[in-house]
Amino acid sequence: MIIAVTVTLFFIVLRFTVTLFNFLSNPKLTRVNKHYADVVSILIPARNEAANILRLLKSIQLQDYKNYEVVVYDDESLDNTYQICTAYAATDPHVRVIKGERLPDGWTGKNHACHQLANKAKGDYFLFLDADDTVNNGLINSAVHRMKLYKLALLSLFANQEMKTFGENITVPLLHYLLLNLLPVRLVFLTQNAAVATACGQFMLFDADIYRQNTWHQLVKDKIVEDAGIMREVKLSGYNGDVLLANGMLSCRMYRSYGEAIGGFSKNALAAFNYSIAGLLIYLLMLLSGPMIVITTLNFSLIFFMGGLIFLTRVMISLSAGQNVLYNILLHPIQMINMAIIAFLSIQKYLTKTIVWKGRRV
Repeated sequence: MIIAVTVTLFFIVLRFTVTLFNFLSNPKLTRVNKHYADVVSILIPARNEAANILRLLKSIQLQDYKNYEVVVYDDESLDNTYQICTAYAATDPHVRVIKGERLPDGWTGKNHACHQLANKAKGDYFLFLDADDTVNNGLINSAVHRMKLYKLALLSLFANQEMKTFGENITVPLLHYLLLNLLPVRLVFLTQNAAVATACGQFMLFDADIYRQNTWHQLVKDKIVEDAGIMREVKLSGYNGDVLLANGMLSCRMYRSYGEAIGGFSKNALAAFNYSIAGLLIYLLMLLSGPMIVITTLNFSLIFFMGGLIFLTRVMISLSAGQNVLYNILLHPIQMINMAIIAFLSIQKYLTKTIVWKGRRV
């Protein structure tokens, strides 16, 4: 029992330390007032995005960066995504729409779409956005500024997450929880070690010349989680990469229900642990069983110490991510249960090769 309690407390202290480092180092994109004139190709892979794509396109039109093109790739959508995009393109000269071709063997859908988009893009920078994003003023200028300042090949941002239903509030905060609780984010830029690599496909900004030389999406063409894979490739190739929080300049509504969130996260969860089933299960064991072990000691000093660290961890992550602090504290136990559900579904789908997303086996 003493060993189990000691290991649990060490685990909690370690995660608290990582969270504290992230909170103090404040890994957010700095908003700048300088304006740039480089051509930015905004590239949007879209499959069955009729509910989202128009909001993104309108937000791009309203934002304050002027020298850009938008290319949308309709990836064999089963809804009217293509019709919505072509109708909008007729009203906005910045926008072009590509009708996707049949997905070749050996490719995942998003990677193939992004590869095709890059082949059609003309810009100095390639900005890949997800169709459920919303762009705000300052985003592109601030991102281009950071690319130039730090000579980056890739800048990736974790968007502020929009959550409107109870199901979203008990699942979506897990994205920032895992990021800020497990990884010192600043190290992605500060070290060239490819083991310290993560990214978010919601916003991937590339130096176009470097992208054309390396065709990053082709290098990871069969990967389900392409974003972190590309960041690893960037580092292995000796280039600089960076990942930050969007600082309110980019928002995303990833999912619209509990079922969507569970399905989406279970597609990716195991990949966050480099497909180590043992690593994911050990993490879950420590996350869920550890606190219960401490509680059974009935040592109120230890329980208070543990509870205080968990409480402060949730406060710091919520503030960093721009999320509701009270919601995340009150819903913490339910979110942890959903973490377990997502993890087990992820393992089951991986072992049975039954990962399906947007109507495709991946």
